Amino acid sequence: MLNVISGTFSAGAPPVSPTSYESIQTITVGSGGSASIEFTSIPSTFKHLQVRVLAKFSAGDWTEIKLNGDTGSNYTYHYLQGTGSAASAGGGGFNASGLGVQFSTEWGSAVIDVLDYTNTNKLKTVRNLGGYDANGSGWIGLTSNLWNNTAAITSLKLQKSSAGTFAQYSSFALYGIKG
Repeated sequence: MLNVISGTFSAGAPPVSPTSYESIQTITVGSGGSASIEFTSIPSTFKHLQVRVLAKFSAGDWTEIKLNGDTGSNYTYHYLQGTGSAASAGGGGFNASGLGVQFSTEWGSAVIDVLDYTNTNKLKTVRNLGGYDANGSGWIGLTSNLWNNTAAITSLKLQKSSAGTFAQYSSFALYGIKG
């Protein structure tokens, strides 16, 4: 199913074959939770990256995605989201909070695509689709993000935007997509 989702959002491109994905690393949160997870030393041998997330927070909030450890005001975003009773859209200018996806105290999932992550001739685009169900209330969102930098991405960090932790057993799987 994730392969079809990834391919569907590609502008004019056919769905990506399941054999195009290669597992790079999986991180599972241990006892006591974790405020952040980080993929480092990402190989430069793929066209795109994908992070598949199954997670929950000790307190619901946004997850910030930081690329190459950049904490400067170099991130911008657009979003479309719904809660089951309302929908909204918006965006934000360059800020230091990184790129985001929302999680809750309920288990949720997200698919995060990092496009052309090694191309040093273009700014980096990250898109994600994520959500959770909270017994009829919940959240689903589609976010398009820009990192205002042309550097090849070698690390990716997901962290809470405020206090709290990713719960034990939260899982983050990084895949390389062949081009």
